[in-house]
Amino acid sequence: MIFRVQKVDFKAFARRWSALLPLMLVAISAMGETAKAIDGDSMTVTIDELTVTAIKNPSALGMPGASGTVLGRGTVERDRVLTVRDATLQVPNFFIPEYGSRMTSTIYVRGLGTRIDQPAVGLNIDNIPVLCKENYDVDMMDITRIEMLRGPQSTLYGRNTVGGLMNVYTLSPLSYQGTRALAQWGSHRSGKVGLSHYRLLGDRWALGASGYYTRSGGQWRNNYNGELTDWERQGSARVKVEWAGDNQWRVSNVAQASVSRQGGYPYEWVETGQVAYNDTCFYRRTSVMDGLTVSKRMECVDLSSITSYQYLDDNMTLDQDFTPQPYFTLTQKRREHAVTQDVVARHAGDKYSWLVGAFGYYRRMTMNAPVTFKDTGIGELIENHRNMAAPSYPIAWDSREFLLGSDFVMPTGGAALYHQSTLKHDRWQLTAGVRLDYEHAGMRYHSYTNTGYNILVGATGEVMAHEAIDIDDRGRLHQDFFEVLPRVTLSYQLGGNDRNAVWLTASRGSKAGGFNTQMFSDVLQQRLMGMMGIGARYDVDKIVSYRPEKAWNFEAGTHWQGTWHGNVSIDASVFWMDCHDRQLTVFPDGTTTGRVMTNAGHTRNLGGELSATWASTCGTEVSVSYGYTSARFLDYNDGKADYRHRHVPYSPDNTLHCQVSHQLGITGDWADAITLEAHLDGTGRIYWNEANTLSQPFYTLLGASATLHGKHYNVQLWASNLCDTEYKTFYFVSIGHEFLQRGRGCEAGVTLRLDF
Repeated sequence: MIFRVQKVDFKAFARRWSALLPLMLVAISAMGETAKAIDGDSMTVTIDELTVTAIKNPSALGMPGASGTVLGRGTVERDRVLTVRDATLQVPNFFIPEYGSRMTSTIYVRGLGTRIDQPAVGLNIDNIPVLCKENYDVDMMDITRIEMLRGPQSTLYGRNTVGGLMNVYTLSPLSYQGTRALAQWGSHRSGKVGLSHYRLLGDRWALGASGYYTRSGGQWRNNYNGELTDWERQGSARVKVEWAGDNQWRVSNVAQASVSRQGGYPYEWVETGQVAYNDTCFYRRTSVMDGLTVSKRMECVDLSSITSYQYLDDNMTLDQDFTPQPYFTLTQKRREHAVTQDVVARHAGDKYSWLVGAFGYYRRMTMNAPVTFKDTGIGELIENHRNMAAPSYPIAWDSREFLLGSDFVMPTGGAALYHQSTLKHDRWQLTAGVRLDYEHAGMRYHSYTNTGYNILVGATGEVMAHEAIDIDDRGRLHQDFFEVLPRVTLSYQLGGNDRNAVWLTASRGSKAGGFNTQMFSDVLQQRLMGMMGIGARYDVDKIVSYRPEKAWNFEAGTHWQGTWHGNVSIDASVFWMDCHDRQLTVFPDGTTTGRVMTNAGHTRNLGGELSATWASTCGTEVSVSYGYTSARFLDYNDGKADYRHRHVPYSPDNTLHCQVSHQLGITGDWADAITLEAHLDGTGRIYWNEANTLSQPFYTLLGASATLHGKHYNVQLWASNLCDTEYKTFYFVSIGHEFLQRGRGCEAGVTLRLDF
């Protein structure tokens, strides 16, 4: 089965884009001034251009062996980037599919990534590590820079950075004072509003505060009840306080809170081609994060301390069968507290630089995840199986609804020591580092149900006996992990520009192991059926626990920056990644309700990346980013089939981003310039299963915008997926039924930014 992409309808494209043409023509006709060059901050720049706010990757230390992309403030605002998901389209081999809800913020980089539990890519916001991936998909105002690093970053950043790292930085009240506002209206009754203010509080103190709200009416309708499924409401607030002393002390505290409410989960049943389910689906999230950074610059050493507290309270409620029939529902309520502490000392010298640090964290999560079996689920998944095995004495359940309860307490903690040294000689540079990482993961579980059934006489239907089922299981599990994570990079400077270089790097990354909480309802279900003489027996220790994923990454790359009728920047790299104990999300055998994380033997990922940007002196900017990854199994047999040499599912083989923009000056007091921009994003092929029998072919999405720049304002008309291309973002199987989620169709809107 292959999912096909709809052909491009250029007539429809012309009709949709024609609404923007009059504004463009009026603006262009008013231009009498020589075109202005694009602000350098709007360019997509290379990884070398990092500022000192990046505590572990300052430009003095250099990171020539890191493949990465940096998006400046101009690019962030031009492309309406409010979350890391918005930025990944411009980064080769970075892919975040949009499906489900904000909880399902899965990230794939170079073929690495999983749909549940631990992420393969880390996220830092203003140097604060975000431990829970359910907090990754959060909108933020006033983003000034986003760094997207590809390949293992585990030596400096530790757990769950085997695929890469995202660093997000927001506006500093010490460097900017004023008021900023954002208002946006778009298709499907979507809107965004935001307000922020930054000011100095004396000679040393500064304060920044922002508030943000977004809503969407939704695009997909549940045909069962006629209601829109993917509606959303989200609000957030952020307060940043900074102090800079005259004795080289600097203190920054960032507190942020967000509340999200959404429907989500517009999963289409392949058999009917419709989104239609009878029970409620929604996701609710409340999160709080506070991070304190204290740094001191001394004569030879810079010291930094990064402390954070993180809180998450969320509720995912699902019609877990996603059909119009009452099979079963899942409610997963979770509450998590976490603290982190990172201490870093670094020295930057002309010939020798070093960095040493210590990191520790503690997380405590409590979860309540009951599965409620309903009439059809009881009949088809339990009664029918039992009655087929013993038709002379069929059974009938006491009620047409009962609960499989699961409660968990999961404390996790870890500590690490790390070091990195950089030695420079003439045009050569050698960087070497290692991290010693220890982690302890524990779980206390309680699984329970209290129900029963009648045994009937087949011929008469009379009740012969009643069997009560009372299960109350409790237990403890724990795992300990110790990892040694080295990294070595050798680079050679090209010509007189110290940013131009070729490099080789070898690094090892690790993705944390853990526990399959979603499998406990299946363990309990199979035990219940086993009491009736049917069903499988699960070894709890084996099926609930999974091991860390470990990968060696070898890559070579080059960076070149020069001038040719403007500024030119080219980055290219090739990589080969050897991954053991690969973590995969699979569905167990039979008519089960959950998913399980398993270790899939041995995989290898190889590919390459190319990014090129040209910014002319006359205001034109052209950028191209392309990534190719071939991720295949070298050794994986799940007991049913051998998947050797098959593609690893859910990660795209190709990513493509092409963008052209042109900025022109305007004569007059009412406006300064106008920027016209068009971009094309491509993704695919994406395989949906280990057998590679289902896939989404390569597809492209066309978008464009026109932005009018004034002294204190920007007004942008924009449109995405102009050709209304059909594509799929997700596919899965539940109790033998196939489901998928469609990608978003054509959307358009207007965005206003004020800065005064």
